[in-house]
Amino acid sequence: MAEKKIKKSDKEPQKKEPQKKGTTKEAPASQEKEIKIAPRLGEIYKKDIVPALIKTFSYKSIMQAPKLDKIVVNMGVGAAVADQKIMDEAVKELETITGQKVSVRKSKKDISNFKLRVNTNIGAMVTLRKERMYEFLDRLINVALPRVRDFKGLSDKSFDGRGNYTLGVKEQIIFPEINADKITRVMGMDITLVTTAKTDNESFELLKAFGIPFRKKEDK
Repeated sequence: MAEKKIKKSDKEPQKKEPQKKGTTKEAPASQEKEIKIAPRLGEIYKKDIVPALIKTFSYKSIMQAPKLDKIVVNMGVGAAVADQKIMDEAVKELETITGQKVSVRKSKKDISNFKLRVNTNIGAMVTLRKERMYEFLDRLINVALPRVRDFKGLSDKSFDGRGNYTLGVKEQIIFPEINADKITRVMGMDITLVTTAKTDNESFELLKAFGIPFRKKEDK
């Protein structure tokens, strides 16, 4: 009887060993899913831009410092009235550039002169926020705009009076995500940078601190 008890005790730790190995393998996998890389411009805004704006405008609180709220990318596709395939291409390209699903805009009225009917797809729009907003702005400043032909900087006269800035892009091929050899039509887009600034001057200093390449005054 004593020999049987010893054998049972020897088998018990062998049953527990595979359970311990399973727990050790699952732990690192769960930790890898939680790892997120903070956007570069988001960190620069917190560490450098906010203190600089507080000194420039003498804000009493950090909450008074303006910030970038969202980026709206709008692509009008008037040619889609005659051929909806052009609209499908525009949607795919805009999704490739922004990395987000596109909202298709439809016409609200019948316009006989343009052969336009109600509920016809005529445009695409994307609203970027938080991490995707900073990542898109980073690519726009450092990669896309330098690829514009004869680029001399952006005008500082495109503010709307409420702290928002809009710039126009004539060709979507300035973004490296688009293969110029595969596109069938060159299309432009409007990019609106929406901020919480109360004045255009505050918004100008905010966007300039992000690295927006505004045109120098003597070059105007």
